[in-house]
Amino acid sequence: MNLKLIRADVKDAECLWQMQVEAFMDIYNRYQDTETSPATESVDRMIERLKQPFTYYYFIQADEIVVGAIRVIDMKEPDKSKRISPIFIMSPYRNKGIAQKTILEAEKIHGDSNWELDTILQETGNCHLYEKMGYHQTGKTTAINDKMTLVFYKKN
Repeated sequence: MNLKLIRADVKDAECLWQMQVEAFMDIYNRYQDTETSPATESVDRMIERLKQPFTYYYFIQADEIVVGAIRVIDMKEPDKSKRISPIFIMSPYRNKGIAQKTILEAEKIHGDSNWELDTILQETGNCHLYEKMGYHQTGKTTAINDKMTLVFYKKN
């Protein structure tokens, strides 16, 4: 599979936002995390993030098809962690190794050390992916509601 990350900008906000809502709707329906779910964010919030000088959104293209997106927060300062928030693969393309390859590509672009992210503890597949990619739980968790807890990861 040929995988590329293609930098997105403000003109791509509507497309990115629609993809994000669709990609996260199943998780939102499962956990009803209205305050934190990417499925409930507004397109205006997407535009705000795209305008941030430390935010890098990339479309994930696999074999010439856009299959998802990743946002990297990178302050470009040696003592600051880089952050993945969020990464998503559209439903028909999941479980094909695309997320793993995407993370490796992001690390090639932004450096392979000092990363962090969080994910839903109850989504064991996500936790497995990040642990397989070298991320370790920090011990910090945050209960969002009675169904969902965020777990925090770091990769040095």
